[in-house]
Amino acid sequence: MPPLTHAMHPKYYVRRASKGSSLTGDWDGDPWKRIPAIELKSYMGSRPEHFPKTQVKLLWDNRFIYVIFRVEDRFVKAVARRYQDRVFQDSCVEFFFTPSHEISYGYFNLEVNCGGTMLFNFQRAPGVEIKPISESDAWKIELFHSLPTIVDPEISEPINWILEYRIPIEILTHYCEVVWPAPAVKWRANFYKCADGTSHPHWLTWAPIFYPRPNFHLPEFFGYLEFVEEI
Repeated sequence: MPPLTHAMHPKYYVRRASKGSSLTGDWDGDPWKRIPAIELKSYMGSRPEHFPKTQVKLLWDNRFIYVIFRVEDRFVKAVARRYQDRVFQDSCVEFFFTPSHEISYGYFNLEVNCGGTMLFNFQRAPGVEIKPISESDAWKIELFHSLPTIVDPEISEPINWILEYRIPIEILTHYCEVVWPAPAVKWRANFYKCADGTSHPHWLTWAPIFYPRPNFHLPEFFGYLEFVEEI
């Protein structure tokens, strides 16, 4: 593995929300229209034939982290039906994050397919002290998805889809110590797009990961989220 450089740990400035999102999936409307987007331009494994344009924006306030994804996709599928099913086999976007600038705190992996089915865990390190997020906590995450819960058969033609949710910061404290968002506070994170079980699998990332095969559980490669006031 090459030595890590600053460019391998990208930073995104998370602006404070002046008002909360109404969870309508409006990528270009309030409160998202002035918020810069991250685009997932890196990949793991061989460069995929299908490389969907995947973007994400974030906001914060004293209670929530707000997240919205927009995917310009094809070969879209969603068959997972229950919480903690293998959503990564479907057309899926993922938010892995440490609620601190120190990855030794552990990290959460929040994985949601295009139909809104969720997998959510905390682990102290990859495969170590894995704690599934309880259903009662997971249901506190309000979520909007633009596609039906089940997408089967696979949609092969071009289609855009939106996934938007807000995470109550308080639920994170049930699993680890949390450095609460405030101006200049930093968290570590990465964003992913995958579709392991579709006809055109791919493994896209925001922060580059240098590893011989697809593996998102490598927090040493996480980028930085820095919380700032509204701009």
